[in-house]
Amino acid sequence: MTSESDFIASLRALATEPAARCLLDDAAVLSVGEGKLVLTHDMMIEGVHFLKDDPPGDIAWKLVAVNISDLAAKGARPIGILLGYSLGHSDEWDAAFTAGLRDAAEHFHVALLGGDTVSMPPDAPMALGLTAIGEALTPRVPSRAGARAGDILWVTGTIGDKGAGLRIARGEIAGSARLLGSYRRPEPRAEAGQALAPYVNAMMDVSDGLLIDASRLANASGVAAEIDLDCVPLSRDYVALCGDGQAERLAAATAGDDYELLFAAAPRQSDTVFTIARSMGMAFTPVGRLQKGEGITLIDSNGPVPLPGRLGYEHVS
Repeated sequence: MTSESDFIASLRALATEPAARCLLDDAAVLSVGEGKLVLTHDMMIEGVHFLKDDPPGDIAWKLVAVNISDLAAKGARPIGILLGYSLGHSDEWDAAFTAGLRDAAEHFHVALLGGDTVSMPPDAPMALGLTAIGEALTPRVPSRAGARAGDILWVTGTIGDKGAGLRIARGEIAGSARLLGSYRRPEPRAEAGQALAPYVNAMMDVSDGLLIDASRLANASGVAAEIDLDCVPLSRDYVALCGDGQAERLAAATAGDDYELLFAAAPRQSDTVFTIARSMGMAFTPVGRLQKGEGITLIDSNGPVPLPGRLGYEHVS
């Protein structure tokens, strides 16, 4: 089966425009006049990215939020969105989706500019797409590449809440409304990304899992990543529900859907990073280091930790 990474690699020969960043990033950065536009596109498919019974308003919110998260990782200010929508649900479903889209657009201060609608075959899963357009606020727009050996690897917020929320939504476990809400209506770190952009060497959002995304950042930068599992920040709700042992930390670090920011910064920037965190009223946590070499390794207080068989989510066909 063709993996997501293999298919993207096959497209690189077509992506020769510098704005494409060799398809090694989450967004394109297009120079327009004196400024730069940041462009990103995400799809969401029923049964893959959301559950059939998820509230349609929450699905709309998440569709916008995951794209805003990509802009956040570039330090970009959201400007507009283009929607791709598959028809076929009830009028009530469409109305609830539209209401959720309105809530998200107002919350993230982004304008709906257009898009497309299509009819789907009977019983086909709902397919949604959204393109987000942002304005770069710094001359140098962070990418996945650019990290250096010796950089500290940081993450915003907490990891694993959305994975636990998904399990609650599926009925696998009973847990707090906050965890369920964090899965259904994630809050991308747009303001944090804008504040951090001038000081980081590389930045991306955590969408498929902390470990797999850290490995992607390291690979794009030509360095190796070492993650300390004991440092992975977990929320009180997650620990109360799942625990904080090695297995639970690995589950959090591979679950995905976090939409936190993962960034690499030189050690001399640590005071600045902590100052920005305090100004945002949230925690930014150092979770590892980047070193010469390649790949990813794990440690905890007892020493090396074997890599799990699955670092995170990756699409296959």
